[in-house]
Amino acid sequence: MIAGLILAAGESRRMGSPKALLTYRGETFLNRLVSLFTVHCAPVVVVLGAGAAVIRAATTQPATFVVNPDWTDGQTSSLQWGLRAVPAAAEGVLLTLVDHPAVEIQTIEALLANFPGVLRIPRYAGHKGHPIFFSSALIPEFLAVGPGGTAKDVVHRHAAETEFLDLTDPGIVADIDDPGAYRALTEAAL
Repeated sequence: MIAGLILAAGESRRMGSPKALLTYRGETFLNRLVSLFTVHCAPVVVVLGAGAAVIRAATTQPATFVVNPDWTDGQTSSLQWGLRAVPAAAEGVLLTLVDHPAVEIQTIEALLANFPGVLRIPRYAGHKGHPIFFSSALIPEFLAVGPGGTAKDVVHRHAAETEFLDLTDPGIVADIDDPGAYRALTEAAL
């Protein structure tokens, strides 16, 4: 069993509106990611925070929703809330941020093929991106990250056990943080 985890709790300050509700290829970012993850993941956990009620009401794809009351504490807090909802039987977690909507199903399949040891990260043109896949053995370490720490601390501790996949999907690095990036995404039609 592989759990999917989508972090969508941020305020989207630079964008000016919830990134989860922006559209790409006729779907909201969140609906698109949930539908992609559902092909290979169960459950798909979505962590909400700012604008939780509006985002949840607009999400038509089935998912397990978790509201992070501490969303202002940042992504690590949201990751921890989401990981608490991952079933104990899960062998691994496929994780992405909601502002990476252009990833293709082939990337997800490559990340999950031949279950990796500890951590698998995709790259496009030499740049790391999302989603990432990690063994459930790392969940306690992510949950133990305290104030001032980040999930990257856990990733760095396992650098020797990390496998990088060089793929041809530009969606891996399409991080949509502001109106300019969104415009570039929609104009490029990745």
